[in-house]
Amino acid sequence: MELSTLKKVITDHVIAAGYLLYDIEYVKERKTHILRVLIDKAEGIDIEDCMTVSDLLNPTLDELDPFTEDYSLEVSSPGAERKLRDASEITRAIGKFVHIETAVDKIEGELIAYQNQQLTLKIRNKTIEIAESECKLIRMAIKM
Repeated sequence: MELSTLKKVITDHVIAAGYLLYDIEYVKERKTHILRVLIDKAEGIDIEDCMTVSDLLNPTLDELDPFTEDYSLEVSSPGAERKLRDASEITRAIGKFVHIETAVDKIEGELIAYQNQQLTLKIRNKTIEIAESECKLIRMAIKM
């Protein structure tokens, strides 16, 4: 089964359970194949959420039998410093601390607005705007 087809099936199940699907990946680590399902929700993800989604997906994956080799299902959070890959992810990050890299700078601050492909960050007592087109990387960050 193609990964894109499997992603659609998994997305439907994850959304029905009240979560967002950040991504799926099928990788080989050492000698083990892993289907990694990365989920998210506004309040964040905990181990209970991962177990809930895993229990939900297992019967469907058993029925579909999407891969010829044995694999393990791993459900987890995309991480505290996950990339913000598109407008919807950037919009959900408003009010949170982010890290941005441009060709000349690395900037961290609170994302306070995102409009017309412009990101507005509050850094200490000042506000700056950065065009999304200038950003090589936008990701969540942990405030130190």
